[in-house]
Amino acid sequence: MISALIIAKNEASHIERCVASLVGVADEILLLDTGSEDETVVLGQKAGATVHRTAWQGYAATKNYGHTLVQHPYVLSIDADEALSETLRTAILSQKPHLTGAYQMARKNYYCGKWIRFCGWYPDLKVRLYPKEKANWEGAYVHEQLVLDKEVTVHRLLGDLLHDSIASQADHVARAQTYAALAAEGMHARGKRFSYLKLWLSPLARFIRMYILQLGVLDGIAGWRVCLVSAKAVAWRYRALQGSRSKVQ
Repeated sequence: MISALIIAKNEASHIERCVASLVGVADEILLLDTGSEDETVVLGQKAGATVHRTAWQGYAATKNYGHTLVQHPYVLSIDADEALSETLRTAILSQKPHLTGAYQMARKNYYCGKWIRFCGWYPDLKVRLYPKEKANWEGAYVHEQLVLDKEVTVHRLLGDLLHDSIASQADHVARAQTYAALAAEGMHARGKRFSYLKLWLSPLARFIRMYILQLGVLDGIAGWRVCLVSAKAVAWRYRALQGSRSKVQ
């Protein structure tokens, strides 16, 4: 038995697609809403989700709280702007009668009207189907990570987790700046020090890796934009770290 767990806030434009892709696959669809001011809750309920409201506790803590609410032993963790492809639905259903261990799936990102195939953004493997009693989300700031018990074997599922990630370059920049600030907080908390050398070289290295080594050039203009903003995000992170250092001096 599988419980789908969706963490959402102001996702009215995505939630129906997300929930619809889970119907028939999950035995329970729990929408954990963290303060939506739009129609997320109403649309999620109409699509077939059970809604529970909670205050935002951070990425990892909120997902771990969700574990305490779901009814079934296996959790399918999915973001509101994601949906299961038909191939992935079929793969999960084929495994459902004999689930064992955890399952990873490829995430395919839709960026400014184009599916990104390179840039290090695909296949972007994520473990999203797992036994809740043997898994825990960690990460105090950004990019939460699922930590599994050592004995848990991870299997690969066919199909894609379709991520309707970024609608415009301006949206990408705004998100990247937010995540950079959060990442800088984490770096500061871990005692990381600002370095002018890293400020200049790390963004360049990120761009070369994504655009050249990870073949972002093959994604055309969209690939160029993905790699450029990603490189700038590294610089923003170090600038934010520099600011954090200045505040305590």
